[in-house]
Amino acid sequence: MTTRTVTGLYDNYDAASRTVRDLEAANIADSDISIVAHESAGGAVAGAETGASAGAVIGGGAGLLAGLGILAIPGVGPVVAAGWLVATAVGAVAGAAAGGATGGLIGSLTSAGVSRDDADFYAEGVRRGGSLVTARVDESQVTTAEMILNRHGRIDRASREHVYRDTGWRGYDEKAIPYTPAEIARERSLYQNRP
Repeated sequence: MTTRTVTGLYDNYDAASRTVRDLEAANIADSDISIVAHESAGGAVAGAETGASAGAVIGGGAGLLAGLGILAIPGVGPVVAAGWLVATAVGAVAGAAAGGATGGLIGSLTSAGVSRDDADFYAEGVRRGGSLVTARVDESQVTTAEMILNRHGRIDRASREHVYRDTGWRGYDEKAIPYTPAEIARERSLYQNRP
């Protein structure tokens, strides 16, 4: 069985969570879906608090979003996250702290088959207040998964990267200071009416 990683970046948590639900409805296993949303993403923190308590009570049958938790990613800051990518990121950060390979979100994405350029873009998107959905799917599910990722306003990478570069971005820096809420609000205002 050949597995591919498909990924979508969204400007808001609601679009990302609808994407997760649609992936689950398309019979993509919770264990193959991940979501990483900047803590400032609307609804994400409340979802993490609800998910943590619901996940403890209900267990695995509640869906991926019931397992949301809050953690810190270098260069991004606090995120609300759930899924396989998060487990990999936490392990990568621990490995990097112990002198291992590149840690955090970049290492998790690249180890899942995402190119370094794409991983840089996605990590920067989360740093700027976005929400990232990633799924590992069988080759036969790629078309369906891509359609679902596009359904709820997936950001066009080329267009958004152009905006990032216009503001001075040259690549993701995990040593960068995380964005403040005011900076994230400014970022979001830049993207209104843009892909």
